Order: sequence, then structure tokens, then C-alpha cells
Amino acid sequence: MTSVSRLTSKFQATIPLPVRAALGIRQGDAVAFEVENGQVRLSRATPRDVAFAQAVEGTLCEWDSAA
Repeated sequence: MTSVSRLTSKFQATIPLPVRAALGIRQGDAVAFEVENGQVRLSRATPRDVAFAQAVEGTLCEWDSAA
């Protein structure tokens, strides 16, 4: 299955209906992006994914510098 969506000026995209149906996601659900070798995998985020992202969110500021 191939579905296409366009980016808005804010780099947002609508997840096409066939993809939402295949993932079983609805409005308000969290999604996870996994990037590997130039390809992105989109999946429904599990509570564990969300908890991990929240736990490390405050520790990543060191990467937001020129150094």
C-alpha cells in the first residue's frame, strides 16, 4: 500500500485514512517515528514509548548547541 500526503508550511502532514486504519490510530493517539537507513517507520506509540520519550525529554538539551 502506498499513500501520499503533503507537508504544510509548519511541516505537518495528514496521515491518510488507509494508514490510520492499518495502524488502528484515531484522533489524540500518539505515533512513533523510527528512522533507520534513510527510511522512516510509523507506528502507533505504546504507553511505554510515550513514557520513555517523556523521561528523556529534559536530558536532550545538550544536543541543542553548536558544540
